[in-house]
Amino acid sequence: MKPEIISQLREIVGKEYVFTEKEDLFCYTYDGSFLFEQPSMPGVVVLPENSREISRIIKLAAACQIPVIPRGAGSNLSGGSVPLAECMIIQMTRMNRIIRIDGRNMIAVVEPGVVTGVFQEELAKQGLFYPPDPASLAFSTMGGNVAECAGGPRGVKYGVTRDYILGLEVVLADGSITRTGASTMKSVAGYDLTRLFTGSEGTLGIITQITVKLLPMPQARQTVLASFPNLDQTAETVVEILSRGMIPSSLELLDQVFIHHIEAFMPSGLPLDAEGILLIEVDGPKNALNDQISEIEKICRDQGAMQIRAASSEDERERLWAARRGAFGAIARNYPTILSEDVTVPRDKIPQAISQVRKIAEAYQLTVAILAHAGDGNFHADILTDEKNSEEMNRVRQALPELFKAALDLGGTITGEHGVGIVKAPFLPWEAGREGMHVMQAVKDALDPQNILNPGKMFGNRRW
Repeated sequence: MKPEIISQLREIVGKEYVFTEKEDLFCYTYDGSFLFEQPSMPGVVVLPENSREISRIIKLAAACQIPVIPRGAGSNLSGGSVPLAECMIIQMTRMNRIIRIDGRNMIAVVEPGVVTGVFQEELAKQGLFYPPDPASLAFSTMGGNVAECAGGPRGVKYGVTRDYILGLEVVLADGSITRTGASTMKSVAGYDLTRLFTGSEGTLGIITQITVKLLPMPQARQTVLASFPNLDQTAETVVEILSRGMIPSSLELLDQVFIHHIEAFMPSGLPLDAEGILLIEVDGPKNALNDQISEIEKICRDQGAMQIRAASSEDERERLWAARRGAFGAIARNYPTILSEDVTVPRDKIPQAISQVRKIAEAYQLTVAILAHAGDGNFHADILTDEKNSEEMNRVRQALPELFKAALDLGGTITGEHGVGIVKAPFLPWEAGREGMHVMQAVKDALDPQNILNPGKMFGNRRW
């Protein structure tokens, strides 16, 4: 990174927002994902304050053909925000303003560095609701959520991030600034560029402003914990609940590995003798919830539930959901390396998918914990291992392709919410096919002809 480039960056954003020291740069060589190969060190990290500064930075990068990676909280699990070569990282956390909350039109406008959970708390004060709820909401940012099209437990009823994005402001690869979408509930004017940039993982443009639609806060909500003697029953109950026309706001499945680690970490009253549990929440008009809960409890009993417990207070409800949100941290205390995969299958294929995961784990002698946003078919097969054990890591490498193939064979996808990044780039052609990869490459070439925006992500090092 030439001194004159560093000098120009300091002129754009201020000296205190340009980092070049090795100890600072090292912090940007990793994110929330596990990578088999060590990423490169970035050449510089820049913290802009607004889209005009980002535009000037990108124009400089384009003129010098310097790769650029936009980065939020670095909580993604697919290696989407780490460098593969010397590059410039644009850290978005200074752009953290909630610009506008418009209750009359049920929309809000935010900058990409706004923390998702903070945004939701501000909305709640006004009786408003932004449904997407990734497990990382306490620290992940809105820009990262849009770039990855984040999901979460409420996806079964409310959908994922893309279902709430009305418009974006985006800095393109030549430094120009464009706006997509509208501040209206619907618009069919031209190509849907808003959805194109949502989930593009920073490979097509840098998101600098986000317009989202909001909902009224649900009047009431109730949570039920149901435990089962075996995991197959747990999975079949999910299918039965959904096939009866019930649509909970959340329908989460955890296996025995998670149950035991959560209870050891933060005792929450989870039944240790269960092989699987369902954490089910319904929301809506208060007078309609009891009937929904009664029907769900009946289905669980009919499917062989050992225990059914409804949260009797908001405190108990919060304890149950705190246990769910703390699941990853609970197992991370005891395993130095965790590969959290997020394959998704049609909802009626969840039992077969879980069965396949268990067979793969047994075949390769691996410990795999299963946690699922079961209501939308998205399940996390978390491989619990130690990267220092080279023999076991070799078995992990062999098992991963089989996991992705199993999901595809069941009519599913290699990723439901974690994105492609580096980790799943080799497997994307399995799902998209040669023609699909050609189309995506054509879009990438049109918007980023120099390939300076997050290069190597999604496509790997190959051209299609």
